[in-house]
Amino acid sequence: MKKDIPIPKVKDIGVAVVKEKIKAEVVWRVYLINYNSFLLKNVLISSRGYGNINDQKKKTSSFSHFLGNVDKRSFKPFELINEAVFGLSNEFLVTYYIDEVIYDKKYIFLPDSIQEKHFTTIPLLKKKGVLIK
Repeated sequence: MKKDIPIPKVKDIGVAVVKEKIKAEVVWRVYLINYNSFLLKNVLISSRGYGNINDQKKKTSSFSHFLGNVDKRSFKPFELINEAVFGLSNEFLVTYYIDEVIYDKKYIFLPDSIQEKHFTTIPLLKKKGVLIK
């Protein structure tokens, strides 16, 4: 039965969207942040956007990113995101292993939540952006 399957709780993992300047170009980059004191193995992230813009249903392409291992108390960038999709819900499904146990969690940036007025300084990353933990 489904109730008999143990579902481990994800702790101290964050997804952040950060506005950065690379050379002369301003970009929005998405990071996975591991605040834990242990390694995450075989990290896979699926991303997609969906919702309504101007009363029309919209959805983006789905992307998958294999990050491999993410060290303890570290971060990895995995996607550039276009401002044109900030009016959609932007979903990131993070899956990884600790020992032989699989963990997963959805992180959803709601429409218009990725804005500079919502920026905070993100621990470990030491940059300003929007963080979901």
